[in-house]
Amino acid sequence: MGIVLQLENVHTFIGQYHILEGVSLEVPEKSITVLLGRNGAGKTTTLRSIMGLTPPREGRIVFRGQEIQGKRPFHIAQLGIGYVPDYRAIFRQLTVAENLRLAERKPGELARKLDLIFEIFPDLQRLYHWPGGQLSGGQQQMLAVARALVPDNSLLLIDEPSEGLAPVIVEQMMAAIRSLSDRTTVLLVEQNFYVASHLADQYVIIEDGRSVQNGRMSELVSNPELVNRYLGAA
Repeated sequence: MGIVLQLENVHTFIGQYHILEGVSLEVPEKSITVLLGRNGAGKTTTLRSIMGLTPPREGRIVFRGQEIQGKRPFHIAQLGIGYVPDYRAIFRQLTVAENLRLAERKPGELARKLDLIFEIFPDLQRLYHWPGGQLSGGQQQMLAVARALVPDNSLLLIDEPSEGLAPVIVEQMMAAIRSLSDRTTVLLVEQNFYVASHLADQYVIIEDGRSVQNGRMSELVSNPELVNRYLGAA
């Protein structure tokens, strides 16, 4: 199994604040890797650093053998990285169809992906002509993830996909993300340890801006002392 994404000793500042103080990780191909850590540890900043939204000052970010630190977000996206932020970045006044069409990088991408999107998110087929603002929170999250599926992305960065969702919708979202790993590679931030433990193949724990622990999720689940030490979730 090859490595799709690699971070080596990444340091990122936001203004004068040193947010990431040495994050290193590897994301294997066709897998789900989760970033874990307490609130404010630097998980979202790690995703934003990968996308070039908060460019790192030090360290290397390598995507499929190419260094991408220092590139602009648009160019990073064009390489095949999709980003789903935690604030459900959809256009509320536009329909589901229009939101998806705007995600195209090349003409015809949506037509080729529509069956796949409807297979993963059946609700979006029924709501295809509804304005985004009329969707429930869970349906808006589905749309946000679906937008990242329109282009030919080989890596998806998904930030807090279960946040604020009802339990039944969380289960639907988990099933959807699980099915994505058959087709693409997923790196996600997830605060809900139940969701993370049932979804991810690998984990990376970030504490105070540093990556401090990593391994197979099955090993973390079987080590409640480690979970409690870093996450307080045991």
